[in-house]
Amino acid sequence: MRITRTGGGRGRRAAALTTSVLTASALLLTGCSDDGDSDASDSNGNITLKVADFGQFGYKEAGLFAKYHKLHPNITVKEETTANEQDYYPKLLQQLNSGSGLADVTGIEVGRIKEVVDTQAGKFVDLSKSINVSDWVSWKEKQATAKDGTVIGAGTDIGPMSLCYRKDLFEKAGLPSDREEVAKAVAGGWEDYIKLGEQYKKKAPSGTYFMDSSSAMFNAVVSSSAKQYYDADGKAIYKDSPAVQQGWDLAAEAASKKLTQGLAQFQDPWNAALRKGTVATVACPAWMAGQISIHSGDSFKGKWDISRAPGETAANWGGSFLSVPKSGAHVKEATELVKWLTAPEQQAEVFKAIGVFPSNQGAYKLASVKNAKLPYFNDAPIGQIYADEAKSIPEAVLGPKDGVIKDAISRQINNIEQRGTSPDKAWKAATDEIDKAIG
Repeated sequence: MRITRTGGGRGRRAAALTTSVLTASALLLTGCSDDGDSDASDSNGNITLKVADFGQFGYKEAGLFAKYHKLHPNITVKEETTANEQDYYPKLLQQLNSGSGLADVTGIEVGRIKEVVDTQAGKFVDLSKSINVSDWVSWKEKQATAKDGTVIGAGTDIGPMSLCYRKDLFEKAGLPSDREEVAKAVAGGWEDYIKLGEQYKKKAPSGTYFMDSSSAMFNAVVSSSAKQYYDADGKAIYKDSPAVQQGWDLAAEAASKKLTQGLAQFQDPWNAALRKGTVATVACPAWMAGQISIHSGDSFKGKWDISRAPGETAANWGGSFLSVPKSGAHVKEATELVKWLTAPEQQAEVFKAIGVFPSNQGAYKLASVKNAKLPYFNDAPIGQIYADEAKSIPEAVLGPKDGVIKDAISRQINNIEQRGTSPDKAWKAATDEIDKAIG
């Protein structure tokens, strides 16, 4: 889902599930790209629907497009995937503005949905007329709802937060390694996470680091707050946001105490660090487990584990939507496809295939979600962990440039880690870039 994202998005890579357990699978990060005209049809009434998305939504991996073709023999679905969401989104805006080149179904990342809702809603089908949008977690529906009440996006997944950690490295460093004990150690919040990192550093196995990235921790901290980068009136408040300030201060502290390897997530050095086993913890929204299992590989299977996220406040990092442009040649058929893909049974299949967590609450009652465990992560009961987290995630206020703000701040945190930039200079650089970008 996957790389893919902006600084605050979901990586959309995950491990595969069986009926009751997840098993890691080697999924291609770049997804699959198929060519074909979105209005393709023939004299026999056969239709080709094109789905444009980014990273890894999991539909092909779950076999859903092939299954849909069996249910609807006259419809073939072709997926056009862009690996990086930062490349995908500008192209989508260009297509919307020009009125041409759009797929029948388009994916939209949560960090972009507010801008699309505010500026492009009239170009999309109101899905509330055909889909029971109340089936999603309540805040997911609101994220895609325009001022006139139309709902332009069907929720695909959410990113409830956890903490992924190397059980074996914790043991070597003299830290508790049982997932319940780890949860207790960080129960006070991300400040406790920093303290745990300091304990780890004292006896850290040679060449290892407590966390992969301070910028990842920043995103995790901010995602637990209802007020992040904008207020309810649409004003950018990131400079004065308590959540942003807390996240920034903690990130700077982790960097100054050398608790982090200073890696930009999803880039080659990050992938290599997981492969070499030099990272002990990763802030872990649901979709992140797949990223870790893929890049860490078979040699670290069972050495990773998953615990509840630091603090008592639930957090959501990531999640996307499927939308139907009004300009499509097969709007009715595209809408039916979106309805089917986001139903509980299909979201559960995607969860089994790549581990991204459903946004449809009906899926939480299914045994394949509720009882899911992750063998790669020492049989962590992720169905239970993520479902419990999802129930109490605060409704975040979204802004039109959330993605831009997250990207700029994450880059400057990386500069603190990698280049030794002072936090004051890095903050000024971030705010100068953001101010230019959002006016």
